[in-house]
Amino acid sequence: MTPAERSAVAYLRQPQAIRDRTRQLVDLCQSDQLEHFACDLSKLDEVAAYVVDTTQQLYPDFDVPFHSRWRHFGPRLTPQLDPLATREATAAKAQLDLAIVSVLLDAGAGNQWRYQDVATGDTLARSEGLAVASLRAFERGFFSSDSKSLYQVDAPGIQQLTMGDLMQVFQVSDDNPLVGLSGRLTLLHQLGAALASQPDRFGSGAARPGNLLDYLTHRYGQTLEAGTLLSEVLESLGTIWPGRTELAGVNLGDAWPHPALATAEPGSHLVPFHKLSQWLTYSLVEPLTAAGVAVTHLDQLTGLAEYRNGGLCVDLGLLLPKHSDVTHSAHLPSSPVVVEWRALTVVMLDMIGERVRQRLKKSPEELPLIKVLEGGTWAAGRRIAKQLRSTGEPPIAIQSDGTVF
Repeated sequence: MTPAERSAVAYLRQPQAIRDRTRQLVDLCQSDQLEHFACDLSKLDEVAAYVVDTTQQLYPDFDVPFHSRWRHFGPRLTPQLDPLATREATAAKAQLDLAIVSVLLDAGAGNQWRYQDVATGDTLARSEGLAVASLRAFERGFFSSDSKSLYQVDAPGIQQLTMGDLMQVFQVSDDNPLVGLSGRLTLLHQLGAALASQPDRFGSGAARPGNLLDYLTHRYGQTLEAGTLLSEVLESLGTIWPGRTELAGVNLGDAWPHPALATAEPGSHLVPFHKLSQWLTYSLVEPLTAAGVAVTHLDQLTGLAEYRNGGLCVDLGLLLPKHSDVTHSAHLPSSPVVVEWRALTVVMLDMIGERVRQRLKKSPEELPLIKVLEGGTWAAGRRIAKQLRSTGEPPIAIQSDGTVF
């Protein structure tokens, strides 16, 4: 790897690269140089008002929690697995195990899939269903190779999983299909390989994601910045993503080329999003905090470039498709349509967050982006989708493999 390539890889693993590259596409959009989208910034106040109204319905006192996987588990967590209820390192490692495996299984489920939670009798769909399915599997020791330590994820435990095992976890059948099931299985197998190949980060023997706690505290002490945490996540788990863009043999994960960007320098044509990795980073904050590790500068992370946030921007007219194929065809994550949509969404989320804070007279410290997303844009995207389409599906269809959204 040349010094320029090494520098490009390190840069593309930083949240600032996400903002820089997505801003380039917004600049092109505002000068009408994008093929698939225009934007109408006069809609920002309307969108912000809708987000505030949604937040007020969910959190009347505007005491909004962090946007993370923990919200989807709800009251089902035992005290040992609840980062808000315990302050023990052993419990924190179990929480990290659960968060990491659950987030990596969280790509879109499709419109048909449902999960029946036997313990509560609830019928759940989409992210909540995927979350509870992974929680129940974790509680049963499904991801552990040690029958005496059920509450853990380890390399041997997930590498031995089969398609039948995953169908059982998610209650998949011909009548209850789950989008991207094989992609999820591949992701778990490759997660196991990544854990086993990095004993310095994940321990030797039955390597666990939760051992990342030891690595982080040894390297950074009791404080680290959110951007640093994201870079560590990307470096630790970069090899797990199937079929992604590579630079000098390095898997860049959720980073995609766009034809409007220059190609003069290594990686200069790529737009990084790192959606699942950022979702994971957000979800690690609470268990790390419970273990005594302060994660600072949360606004270094960006909004999540996924279909609820992106759908909100399209459904309320902030982003305008320029031709009918955008909304009438299903698109691959690598397509310029989706890359543009996601890039514009990232920048719009920063703008929406600022307008929301202005309306509520809140500072960035009082209402950081991680809370705007939760309150917030993600919930508002789901709400407007349900208002406009009975299925609640997003306005743009994605050909999902279960590993991106």
